Amino acid sequence: MVTQQQETQQMIAQMVRDFAELHITPYRDEWDEKEHFPKSVFQKIGELGLMGVLVPSEYGGSDFGYHEYVTAIVELSKADPGVGLSMAAHNSLCTGHILNFGSEEQKKKWLPKLASGEWIGAWGLTEPNTGSDAGNMLTTAKQDGDYWILNGAKNFITHGISAEVAVVIARTGEKGDAHGMTAFVVERGMEGFRGGRKETKLGMRSSETSEMIFEDCRIPNENVLGSVGAGFVQALKILDGGRISIAALSLGIAQGAYEAALAYSQERKQFNKPISSFQGISFKLADMATEIEAARLLIKNAAELKNQGVSVNRESAMAKYYASEVAVKVSNDAVQIFGGYGYTKDYPVEKYYRDSKLCTIGEGTSEIQKLVIARSILKG
Repeated sequence: MVTQQQETQQMIAQMVRDFAELHITPYRDEWDEKEHFPKSVFQKIGELGLMGVLVPSEYGGSDFGYHEYVTAIVELSKADPGVGLSMAAHNSLCTGHILNFGSEEQKKKWLPKLASGEWIGAWGLTEPNTGSDAGNMLTTAKQDGDYWILNGAKNFITHGISAEVAVVIARTGEKGDAHGMTAFVVERGMEGFRGGRKETKLGMRSSETSEMIFEDCRIPNENVLGSVGAGFVQALKILDGGRISIAALSLGIAQGAYEAALAYSQERKQFNKPISSFQGISFKLADMATEIEAARLLIKNAAELKNQGVSVNRESAMAKYYASEVAVKVSNDAVQIFGGYGYTKDYPVEKYYRDSKLCTIGEGTSEIQKLVIARSILKG
């Protein structure tokens, strides 16, 4: 028996597939080649209700849960992982931070424009010298009356140039103090805030990644999210949910690569037989299907717990770690099944292969996920 939740997920999946067929798939190779961020497409995605998936309807969002969110990311990522990444970063990081830690006034001010896709969001934690070691960040914010003066730079920021609004974590206390960092909302156009160098990347090339630079940027006190000093603790909670997003992105890549390889293996003939009839290929497909299903179940579990409002620190790390490694392995196997053709741009698997690697790095490397998991299981 199909539940209402399953029906909703099926409806979202079909809606995204239909949308991708018209607005994404025909252009993805061009976007990839030119490293073009298709901003107008995200406004269309906003019209579908997918730029504010988790945002309550009172703020202009779709008011869905994590299962629906995962479904949307998976289907977008099958079409173009770069688009899936940008949609996920917008929803779980910038929009999610304001939703979870903003005041009522702040939510009413920023969420409707973010949820509609009118505005694109960015989220700034990483710096040139501090990735996972965020406690030693150099970007500072110093209070000056009713304002804060922000100085420093963030890098590897999704939408660092194109976003209209960014949530930025800056040091307001001593280095290494977990309670010495604060989250600020910075709007494009504020004096002293600009985008910096755009990164040229191996994959995810339709998703913009760049620096954000702050030079005596004056931020009004009402743009502080939550309390002063709570920024790092907030960021860790946001990353727990964000890891489910990256796991879903990974699942979409793996599923897309697997489906392409499965279809090709049944069409491609060698020695007068489809190559899927050879054990070397059929066993590879069996491994791919099994690993994808295991990743799907880990993500489903983390999403269910997130919907219940309980901590998903361990579960989201497990889902992100496993699913991201599966994305790399499955896309690698897909290239192998395609043989020489898999190494060309005539087929989609080389793009899945390039795009997959980011999943093991972004929002915490696989090594950091193992650290989170180990600390959880060894606690107490």
